[in-house]
Amino acid sequence: MAERPHPQERIDEALAIRCQLGEHAAFDVLIRRWSGPLHRYAASIAGSRDAGDELVQDIWLKAIQGIGRLRDCSRFRAWLFGIAHRTAMDRLRLKYAAPPEPHIDVAELAFEDDSVERSETARQVELGLARLPVVERDVLTLFYLQELSLSEVSAVLQVPVGTVKSRLFRARALLRGTFQGETP
Repeated sequence: MAERPHPQERIDEALAIRCQLGEHAAFDVLIRRWSGPLHRYAASIAGSRDAGDELVQDIWLKAIQGIGRLRDCSRFRAWLFGIAHRTAMDRLRLKYAAPPEPHIDVAELAFEDDSVERSETARQVELGLARLPVVERDVLTLFYLQELSLSEVSAVLQVPVGTVKSRLFRARALLRGTFQGETP
């Protein structure tokens, strides 16, 4: 599979370099550019918009603190989603280590959305993604919804490209199964 070049890579690279040089306005531009994709990714991993918002705040804080250590600014997008992935996984570890709350209805934790008008297909895909294990949901979200290339997903998840391919294959099969009424 050929790499899908992202058209905005050079802009991100220039902005990241400007951030490293101490230009605060450049970081504001990066936040505006990547706020939407990060919020969608975080909400899909966290399970709700509110939890996603908290997660995004942590992601940006870590990005601000770490931008000076970014060695290859042309890989800004993969670096940023790598931070997002690690931050989300840290949150999930803490969540699963905490004792469960007995009065929580799992159906209420599914995707919250403010828009009234949503297509049935989009709703089914979101519900299908919500039913998937985190690893499969994560790889599908990064590759299809965030449009990261295989090598970028590999860098974010810190696994070989072949592992990304096999996870995508498994995730697609599991998602297909949720549409056919099977449970993952």
